[in-house]
Amino acid sequence: MNTWIVSLISVFLISLFSFVGLLFLTVKKEVLQRWLLFLVSFATGGLLGGAFLHLLPEAAEELGLGWNFSLMILSGILAFFILEKFIFWRHCHIPTSKTHPHPLVFMNLVGDGFHNLLDGVMVAASFMTDFSLGIVTTTAVLVHEIPQEIGDFGVLVYGGFSKFKALFFNFVSGLMAILGAVLTLVLGIKFMTVVPLLLPFTAGGFIYIASSDLIPELKKETNIKKSLLQLLGLILGISLMLLLTLNE
Repeated sequence: MNTWIVSLISVFLISLFSFVGLLFLTVKKEVLQRWLLFLVSFATGGLLGGAFLHLLPEAAEELGLGWNFSLMILSGILAFFILEKFIFWRHCHIPTSKTHPHPLVFMNLVGDGFHNLLDGVMVAASFMTDFSLGIVTTTAVLVHEIPQEIGDFGVLVYGGFSKFKALFFNFVSGLMAILGAVLTLVLGIKFMTVVPLLLPFTAGGFIYIASSDLIPELKKETNIKKSLLQLLGLILGISLMLLLTLNE
């Protein structure tokens, strides 16, 4: 019972970090618009850094570098392609707006949802092993969530959501951590055997979202100064994920 309580409290606190976008509520719309592509580039770097520096190395330790490892990455890429091509796009040619969000919004929410699910799994599994390990894992996840959620907020607003709508859907996505924790606590070892396969699958999704949805948006900007700012955001997102991974 104590494991259930501390695990659920921890993942709920992690979910609350999806409200980090509150920091931008007082920012004027014109100012936020100028910084949106920087936030999108930051999110792109965060996704690529999270995939290549966090998820894939961890998956490689669990699965090894065999064909099953590669197939799960490709499965993640193909799954997100199917989601975008046959579910979200529907041959839509309507421009991005608040009343018609770009599919990248939904793709980002799905990818973030998978990531949050894994966070919940890791936190619950850690508390099932040792209380101190659970605290360390929760702290590490919380630190990772701050830059991740800032980038996600920027992507949602850029995709057409209002600030409040972006906060709400970001929080809904964050609640997937609770689902991951509950599945781990209920199913235990049986569910944990599936987790290593979810790591490269989620990484594949992150790679697809970054390369197929976000980078093309960044390439639309041709101004050299703004392009350099995007490059800075991309490098900053990757560097931050590297720093966080090295300090785990």
